[in-house]
Amino acid sequence: MKVIETDLAGCLVFEPRVFGDDRGYFFESFNHDRLAPLGLAPQFVQGNVSRSARGVLRGLHYQWPNPQGKYVSVLEGEVWDVAVDVRRGSPTFGKWTAILLSAENKRHFWIPEGFAHGFVALSEHALFTYLCTATYDPAADANLRWDDPALGIDWPVAEPRLSAKDAVAPLLADIPLDRLPAYQGA
Repeated sequence: MKVIETDLAGCLVFEPRVFGDDRGYFFESFNHDRLAPLGLAPQFVQGNVSRSARGVLRGLHYQWPNPQGKYVSVLEGEVWDVAVDVRRGSPTFGKWTAILLSAENKRHFWIPEGFAHGFVALSEHALFTYLCTATYDPAADANLRWDDPALGIDWPVAEPRLSAKDAVAPLLADIPLDRLPAYQGA
C-alpha cells in the first residue's frame, strides 16, 4: 500500500495495490498491521455508507467532545473530499487539504480526530464509505460552513445541494472555543 502525505500532518492518503484480471480485481482496503508502523492504529467502532447525487455537498462535520477519526473511500463514482484542521492551538488551525476519491483510483483518506470533514459528489452519484473511531454522538455533533471565506476552500462546485443543517452552519470564527477540539501537539 502506497502512503501519500498531504499538506496537513496526520491526514494521509492510501493507494492500495490492486490485483486484477479478466474476472475483476481484489485489493486490501485496510490492514492494521501494515499501518501500525506508521503510527496509525485506529480502532474502528462504526461503519457508515452514504449515497449522494451529483452536486450534493456533505459537511463540514466533526464531533466535539467525543471526536471521530475517519477512514473514507468511494465504492462507486467520484467525490472531492476535504479535511479542515479545527483543533484550537494547532499550527495548521483553519487550513484544509483535499483529495479526489473515486471508485477508479481506489484511494482511501485518513482524517484524524480533531478535523472537520466534508465532500462533494462529482459523478452522477457517489457511494461513499467511512469507518469511524467513535460512534456518532448527537450531543457532540458539530459543523462549520462549507464556504467560510476565512477557510478559502476551493470547492469544484459553485452551488452545491446542502442539507438544512449544513446550509446554516456557522463560520469557524463564530464557533465558541469550547466547541472546538484542543491541539495535543505533534
